[in-house]
Amino acid sequence: MEKQVISSAQAPQALGPYSQAVRWGNLLFLSGQVGIDPETGKLAEGGVEAQARQVFKNLAAVLAAAGINLRRLLKTTVFLKDMAHFKAVNEIYAAQVPPPYPARAAVAVKELPLGAEVEIEAIAAMTD
Repeated sequence: MEKQVISSAQAPQALGPYSQAVRWGNLLFLSGQVGIDPETGKLAEGGVEAQARQVFKNLAAVLAAAGINLRRLLKTTVFLKDMAHFKAVNEIYAAQVPPPYPARAAVAVKELPLGAEVEIEAIAAMTD
C-alpha cells in the first residue's frame, strides 16, 4: 500500500511541509484547516463564527477532491484559541456535519496559525 496525497485548489494551500490530506487504504487523514479564504489567502472576516464556517468549506473542498463528503467523517479534533467560543463553534459544527456525528475532541490551545480562532483536523472513511 502506498500513501496518496489529496489536494484541492478550493482549499488554502499548506502553510508548511505537509499535505492537505493523505489517503492510506480506506482512510483519509485531513490536516488541520483554519478559516483561510482560499481566494484571498486571509482569514475569513467576522470572528470565530466566520472562521468556523470557512473551516468547513475548506474541509469539504478537500473531501470533495477525494470524491467524498462530510458524511464520511469518522473523527475530528477541534482546536480553539479560546474555550469561550466552544458553544458558537459547536452550533456551526452541528449545522455542517450530518449525523451520525463522528467521534470528536475539542481542546483549547495557546495559539493557532495566522492568529486563527479555530482549527479542525479530521479522519474520514473512503468507503462504506
